[in-house]
Amino acid sequence: MQLPKKLVVIGASTGGPGQIEKIIKSLPVLSDTVVLIAQHMSMDFIPSFTKRLKELSVNTISMAQDGTFIESGNIYLCHGMTSAKRDGYGLKFQVELSQQYKYNPDINTVFNSLVPFAQDIEILAVILTGIGDDGVDGCKQLSLSGARTITQDEKSAIVDGMPSRARKEIQNIEIADTQTIQEKIRSFCS
Repeated sequence: MQLPKKLVVIGASTGGPGQIEKIIKSLPVLSDTVVLIAQHMSMDFIPSFTKRLKELSVNTISMAQDGTFIESGNIYLCHGMTSAKRDGYGLKFQVELSQQYKYNPDINTVFNSLVPFAQDIEILAVILTGIGDDGVDGCKQLSLSGARTITQDEKSAIVDGMPSRARKEIQNIEIADTQTIQEKIRSFCS
């Protein structure tokens, strides 16, 4: 098992499922890239959302499972407290359910767990529509570690809470509409 060459990590909340569906639908076959999706959603709905995305994608899509290796060419939906840890030469998921965090999944946990790998993996971190600021700190830490970061412009964000905070707090973050973000992700994965 080895580290993926590229990794896309997407954080979204209110208004995100439809935008994520469009992104997933537009992706080419992934070979040396992994996509991690942290979409705020009740645990009851994540399996059906995963199933829906599978119908739209040419890539393998599954829920992150504790202790499993993160494999290139796959798309994973995070839940609970999902993080990536190095195991030998590869990355493994660590998934915990925690009552102390108010979001499922906790986007900052996912993003912050990738910071140690930003020098070894080309990372693209994306903050989409949503209320609040979950993911903004993790995206900022990734940016400071050399990862490329993108967020939505005010006009294309269904709810501009998370993107607005990202635009204010993350220097050098790229700002684009939904369609352009899709194109940038597709280009990054090609």
